Order: sequence, then structure tokens, then C-alpha cells
Amino acid sequence: MRGCGTLCFFVVLGLVLVHGVNGEDPYRFFTWKVTYGDIYPLGVKQQGILINGQFPGPQIDSVTNDNLIISVYNYLNEPFLISWNGLQQRRNSWQDGVSGTNCPIPPGKNFTYMLQVKDQIGTFFYFPSLAFHKAAGAFGSIRIWSRPRIPVPFPPPAGDYVVLAGDWFKRNHYDLKGILDSGYNLPFPDGLLINGRGWNWIHFHRRTYRFRISNVGLTTSINFRIQGHHMKLVEVEGSHTLQSTYSSLDVHLGQSYSVLVTADQPAQDYYIVVSSRFTSPVLTTTAILHYSNSARGVFGPPPGGPTTQIDWSLNQARSIRWNLTASGPRPNPQGSYHYGMIQTSRTITLANSAPVINGKQRYAVNSVSFVSPVTPLKLADYFKIPGVFYLGSISSSPTWGGGYLQTSVMNADFRSFVEIVFQNWEDTVQSWHIDGYSFFVVGMDGGQWTPASRSRYNLRDTVARCTTQVYPKSWTAIYMALDNVGMWNIRSENWARQYLGQQFYLRVYSPANSWRDEYPIPKNALLCGWASGRHTRPL
Repeated sequence: MRGCGTLCFFVVLGLVLVHGVNGEDPYRFFTWKVTYGDIYPLGVKQQGILINGQFPGPQIDSVTNDNLIISVYNYLNEPFLISWNGLQQRRNSWQDGVSGTNCPIPPGKNFTYMLQVKDQIGTFFYFPSLAFHKAAGAFGSIRIWSRPRIPVPFPPPAGDYVVLAGDWFKRNHYDLKGILDSGYNLPFPDGLLINGRGWNWIHFHRRTYRFRISNVGLTTSINFRIQGHHMKLVEVEGSHTLQSTYSSLDVHLGQSYSVLVTADQPAQDYYIVVSSRFTSPVLTTTAILHYSNSARGVFGPPPGGPTTQIDWSLNQARSIRWNLTASGPRPNPQGSYHYGMIQTSRTITLANSAPVINGKQRYAVNSVSFVSPVTPLKLADYFKIPGVFYLGSISSSPTWGGGYLQTSVMNADFRSFVEIVFQNWEDTVQSWHIDGYSFFVVGMDGGQWTPASRSRYNLRDTVARCTTQVYPKSWTAIYMALDNVGMWNIRSENWARQYLGQQFYLRVYSPANSWRDEYPIPKNALLCGWASGRHTRPL
């Protein structure tokens, strides 16, 4: 936490007046300086993007309902944005940090994000959302702790470790972006990283520890395991789970899990292993779990991952269940929200595809490959600027036609309850994220989804999360309460696909125009494109 004198007092005062934030909730202040710097994640010198000189970036620790005031200073020679993977930003898509909601932070300028982790707990991460900056760093972990006196369904662990893992390329982000801009696919990744390095060292005593695992990679699902130890799953993206035990865990792009690991084995060193899933060849990297009284190093080869492919992973995904009796961010049990008893008002079916458009490789949703406008959609909507987008520019069901370029926005009504089906006819695992929301993954299976597929839904205790996978030639269905007004990004978490158009925006609209539904535009909002020169609403 950082104090910053009179200036921060006025920032906080403005936040309270404009956003109506509960003054009893604490404020946490962060100042981030974004710079280029040399990094050596795979033993090769690269130009990375650092935050306060760190790769990965600084860790954010907060408690449910805390207000986060994050001042980001851009010392790069290009525009920059930070987004928050999993933070719901209730009534506040102005702070989402993606190109559809925010103007980039220009070189040499700064922007202060004003976030509240309202009614949230759990494990998330932040990342750079513009261009292909995610391939250069500037990502980091977010831990939201439960408030005092809200019971947590497991004893306090002896330690809490963050594992930011994912694939990595030796080429810099400019070169990778150039490959995509030229209409080609990315090459195969050069390796995997754990917390920005190819190896790590973690010290254990004979106690139980929490590992928070996030897949921050660009293109590849991973498997996580610890030699000789089992993992007890306790949390998935803000939801306490039934505490099932696993020997290894698949973590798909953009996903986050918390597991408990007990140091109950003979005192020696053990491998912590991360390997790629559904790839040939299989990439592997390791860290070392070191017992405090160990007199012996690691023994034998690192343990192998799952030998079976899709069926094993699908069965594991189905085994993850909501803990109905545990309190979430509030003292009432998670199971008090009976999502399975609510009638859906609409079914949205989203099919991914990989069309070639104008001679270049693109990726699409329902045949539309998204093109980012010069003016952010949120600003165009607020200022009623014509010509930036139009509602209905993407169908709510597959068209099965050829791919085309469009700034795609789908309309949705505030407080409706919808069913979304992700249909994947490709041969690769897809991963999808929805900003601003947590949703219930009610079903997943092979083949084509039909209304009869609903008979296999889990309408009792499926987990609520913000990112879900869709297996090859398969479908995944979710239920989601549209209780958060705003312009929200729905995207592929495969960053090459996202960059080349596999995303769109969901405009959740309320005609009331009330601060109880959505906060007004921040006074410090950056204005660009056709919104340049306009004025934000005065305090």
C-alpha cells in the first residue's frame, strides 16, 4: 500500500462522490511504472514489459469489498492498457481495461484505475490487453481474501504460493504480432514458464500449503502436478469447491485454481511439474519443492502427466463441484442461490471458426471476426456517437456462412437470465472468458448441442467461474444472470485468436439510467477517437 498525500485524497473523494462507494470499505493504493526491460525467461535475452521493474508484475493482495486505486504510468513508446481477468467490477465496465471500453494510456501519460472487489473472493490475475503485449510480460496475480468473521471451509494454510504458469516464445512481442498481422499462425511455443522463469524453488515444512495456479499463457492448456503429493482442490475463480483430491490438474488458458498440498512425504526434494496438454511435442518445465529438513535432492525423472487425452480432462472438469454449504464473500452459503431453478429467457449459441479473410488467417465467432474501432464502444455508447457500432452486428446463433470483418456487439437486457452454448467444431481445445461476470458451467460433452442436451445439465452444484474450456468437436453450456450493466468483452483466451478477431462485446442495457445500475463515466476517463474533445459528466 502506498500513501500519496493530497492528490490521493481528492482522487478518493471523487471516487466516493461519483461512484457512491461505501466509505467503510478500505482503500489500497498502488503506483505502477510500466517500462521496457531485459528479461531472460528461457535463457535468451528478450525485451520484456515490466511493472515497477518486475517480471511478473507486482502481486495485488486485497480483501472482499476493498477499493483498489491503481495509478498506471506508461513509460513505453506505445499505447498500453491493463485488464483484470476475473474481477467483476460491479456496475463499472469503465474500468475494464480492454479496447472496447477504455482508450489506451498514451506513451508518457498515466491513468488511475478505480476498482472495487465487490462481493468477491479468490484467485485471479491481471494482464496487458493491447496489441500482443501479453507475450512480453506485464501480468501478475490478484488474491482476494475473505473478510474477517466470514468462515472459510478449510484451516488457514501455513503458506500461500502463487504459480503463474504458461507457454512462452523466445521471439519478442513485436515479431509475434508481425506474424499474425501478416496472416500466419504463430509458431509452436519455445517453452513453459513458472513465475517468469524456467525453474523455481519452494521451501516446505511439515504443514499444509495453498497453491494458486493460473494459466497466463498465450496458446496452450497445461497440466500441473507435484511429485509424490496429492492436491485438494478448494477454490476455482472465486468459488469454494467440494474438496476433491487430484494427482494432477488440467488448467486451461485464462483459468485459475487453488489447491491445498500437505507436506507429508519423506524429507527430500520433489519436482513441481508443468507440462503442455494436447500438444506434440509435449513441453515441460519444473520447479523444486524442498522440505526444510531435506538431505536429498530430487530423485528420478519428473512424473509424467495424463496419458489419456480429452476423455480424462473432460471427466476431471465434470468432477469439479460447488461447495453448497460454504460461505462465499458473504456469510450465506453458496448453495442459497438456486441457479438451476431459474427459467432462462434466451439461448445464445456461439460457434468459433478460423476463416481466411482477404487472404489472411483470422478467427471468428458466429462468422464475425472482430475489428477494434478507433473509438471505444463504451464511449460511443455513452456519447451516442453514430457509426462506431450497431446492435445486432453479430447473430446470437451460428450463421455457418463465410467469415467477415465487423465491430461486433450483441445486445442483452439487464436482469435477464441466459443460457450460452459454446459450440466447437475445430480439432483444438478452446477457452472462453466473459468480463464482468461469473457464470455456471452447467454442461459439456462431445458432438453438437441440441435442446435434448439439457437433460444432462448439472442444475444443482456446478461451479461458478469466469473462464471455461470447450473440448474439440464438443460443446459447453453455461447459465448466467445478466446483473451487471455495461459493455463487456466475451473472448477467446487463446491470445492469437483473440488478437485476430475471436471476440465480441455484450451490451447489457438498462433503460433506467440510474447510478444504482451503473456508475457514471469517471471524471478521469481518457477520451480518444470520435470522443476526443468531449466532456465527462462533472462531479
